Amino acid sequence: MALTLVIVSFSCTGPILGSLLGSAVTGSSDVPMLLTFALAGFGLSWAIVFGLLALFPQALQSLPKSGGWMNTVKVVLGFIELALALKFLSKADLVSKTFLLKRELFIALWIIITLGLVLYLFGIIRFPHDDKKPKISNTRKVFGVLSVGFLVYLIQGLIPSERPKLQMLSGILPPLNVSYFHNEKDGILGMHPEHDYFKAVELAQKENKPILIDFTGYGCENCRKMEEFVWSEADILPILQNDVVLASLYVDDKEELPAEQQTKIDMGGGQMKKIKTIGDRWSMFQQVNFNNNSQPHYVLVTPDGKVINTPVSGYMPKEDLNNFWNAASIGLNNRNNPS
Repeated sequence: MALTLVIVSFSCTGPILGSLLGSAVTGSSDVPMLLTFALAGFGLSWAIVFGLLALFPQALQSLPKSGGWMNTVKVVLGFIELALALKFLSKADLVSKTFLLKRELFIALWIIITLGLVLYLFGIIRFPHDDKKPKISNTRKVFGVLSVGFLVYLIQGLIPSERPKLQMLSGILPPLNVSYFHNEKDGILGMHPEHDYFKAVELAQKENKPILIDFTGYGCENCRKMEEFVWSEADILPILQNDVVLASLYVDDKEELPAEQQTKIDMGGGQMKKIKTIGDRWSMFQQVNFNNNSQPHYVLVTPDGKVINTPVSGYMPKEDLNNFWNAASIGLNNRNNPS
């Protein structure tokens, strides 16, 4: 379970450690100190609870006594684990490009799980280890009411709409184009980004447009949140559709490169990195050229590959993205008018 927890939780460290590890590739002198502080912080957050209990063992006596409530907690967590299992199954489905777990099916399964949780919390269904005559506590009723509210919230996600819904679950749900009402080949919000940087360069040179490099991933939750609730904004979408060539490079794409394109890169210190998949290619491209390994990561470049303004990482509200475009416009004008 400890190994499972580490594997599942590690992706959450990406925004912090991604930049540090990306800098490590370039051999920056301050990386060892930054890595030490960052990893010490993660270690402390895990150890502090156990350390405090070891220093103050009498605190253990104040913990609640065992009883029927423990079985209730166990069952509730069981329902939650079922829901989260679907989340990770969806990520595997996306990375493998099978696209079997559609958005509507995912929501429907979560509705069924939530309905089961509601029925259990109100005592309508019981499990073998529950008390024979359980008394429904006020706490259990409160969680039952909250679960009903979440159930109602989920149902609206099954209704087709031109605007994205269920913002609270953005990134957890499959993307908008993995749907029974759309096709994964329909692109994102009607756009068809290039998935090869070099093809994007050719198109940008032909159309005389800058390239927005979008380092993304099938399993990246903040990437989906950006696409669904920031890219879709009325003052953002036209820029992506008309003013730039969008290059979405998936760093977790497991499709193997043709044999002649597979290679090895010398990372220094006797370490060799094998570039075997499409994801390997774009991940290393991001690390080597932009000293970063977190997603989403946005870089605006000219058709000849010159960076226009400071790249940005992570989820950005619409206001911050507008500032990014404004700075890009200034940078682009300065390059077009050197005087």
